[in-house]
Amino acid sequence: SMPTIFSRIIEGEIPCYKIYEDEYTFAFLDINPYTLGHTLIVPKMEEDHIFNLPEPYYTALFQTAKILAPAIQKATSSVRVSYVVVGLDVPHTHIHLVPTKSIDDLQKTASHKETDEAIKTIQQKILSHIVL
Repeated sequence: SMPTIFSRIIEGEIPCYKIYEDEYTFAFLDINPYTLGHTLIVPKMEEDHIFNLPEPYYTALFQTAKILAPAIQKATSSVRVSYVVVGLDVPHTHIHLVPTKSIDDLQKTASHKETDEAIKTIQQKILSHIVL
């Protein structure tokens, strides 16, 4: 089968606003975010269902989320960073880290397009707050 769009992003075939990468995960900003700073974390292994991911990929997703959530929260001044797994749009496990100020941020019927400038700005802010 053909590589997923996420595998193509990881391989650099499709540009992205990268936030983080380690041996098992890759994180980048969603270009159609629920809120500015909405980040996707994907394993560097194609697996459609999160609970079928083998170790260490499964645990690495959560470890990456734990590293990135505080940086996203500081960069966006959000009340919290919500963690969502939907998994219906791309057949490659991914989790969403969504900066939220109210429940309304997660109840949108559609995400919206952000400008390149806004995404680049929040990317730099998040990167400046990552503590390893």
